[in-house]
Amino acid sequence: MATIALTTATLRPLADRILLKVMAQEEKTTGGILLPDSAREKPQTGEVVAVGPGKLKDDGERVGPEVQVGATVLYSKYSGTDLKLGDADYVLLAEKDILAVLV
Repeated sequence: MATIALTTATLRPLADRILLKVMAQEEKTTGGILLPDSAREKPQTGEVVAVGPGKLKDDGERVGPEVQVGATVLYSKYSGTDLKLGDADYVLLAEKDILAVLV
């Protein structure tokens, strides 16, 4: 399989897809215990990096996304496709998998 060099500038989500940069997860518990990688849960928050044009309805009208680039969101734990672009982790998911916008 060939490796493709992708960046956020060369990746444009389609339809109602959204590209999120995964936010760093806590490395230790509130009690101060350091967690190894195997014990950490998958992160559920991320920053919106790119959004698609929106979902196309049956009548041909396009419904724009509710989130904008730069928003911090909470998303479903096991949704989307995990991507590694450079040194950062990203998730490409459908807008329906976003649970809330963090303010």
